[in-house]
Amino acid sequence: MRQAGEIDYTARHRSFEDWFQTPLGRALLADQRSQVDRLTGELTGARQLHVALSHRLPLATGNDFSQKLLTTPHWHDRIPDGVAVCDADELPFPGDSMDLVILHHTADFSPHPHQALREASRVLRGEGSILLIGFNPLGLWGLRRLVSRHRAGPWGGRFLLKSRMEDWLRLLDFSVETVESSFFRTPLQASAHRDGRGILERICGNRLLPVGAYYCILAKKRVYSRLPRKPAWRSQKVIPLPARGTVGASRGYSRSDKS
Repeated sequence: MRQAGEIDYTARHRSFEDWFQTPLGRALLADQRSQVDRLTGELTGARQLHVALSHRLPLATGNDFSQKLLTTPHWHDRIPDGVAVCDADELPFPGDSMDLVILHHTADFSPHPHQALREASRVLRGEGSILLIGFNPLGLWGLRRLVSRHRAGPWGGRFLLKSRMEDWLRLLDFSVETVESSFFRTPLQASAHRDGRGILERICGNRLLPVGAYYCILAKKRVYSRLPRKPAWRSQKVIPLPARGTVGASRGYSRSDKS
């Protein structure tokens, strides 16, 4: 039983999933799919893992990976084969087994965002890539979340600063390669029906201002080789034995001495 004040992440996951069926949600998902395909289009490998909020929200479609895996935090009656039901902070995959991990608003809607990032790092092989997507607390979308009295849809997410996520990645020995902000539409359903770009899009469409609805961070996992250690005996003082004599010669006698 949940305690008072404890967040019901299951309800927030489902609310966010349902919100993606709205016009604005569909427009956002289409933009995110376009960004994922563009940023990962040149990446190759054996396995790609998408840590999703729902099996109904796949992202990557055009990249070149022989096996594409998907996780979802909740069981559904019609869940397709090949989808793993698990929490983002407890992935059922061995370490160093993935070439690309995509985190789709994972930190925004996870009770343990830092541990979820650690799990992604654990299953990712050295020199593999991670693509993190999160809502931007700066700009109109972040402002909408602050003034919203309800936590339905995307407004139930954390909206973590991208600089904080970059710091977490660097602490896990990742090298941040690309950081972009995207989807410069107002957080209103009416903006999804517009043809062409609005004022915010025309001002920020050059991507120089990080005020888009969400950000993408592409980073690579670095593997540092350990410096070889010198054998322990080389660091100790060695007492030289006498050049002549046999056992006991250092005490002033040898087997040739007679009593």
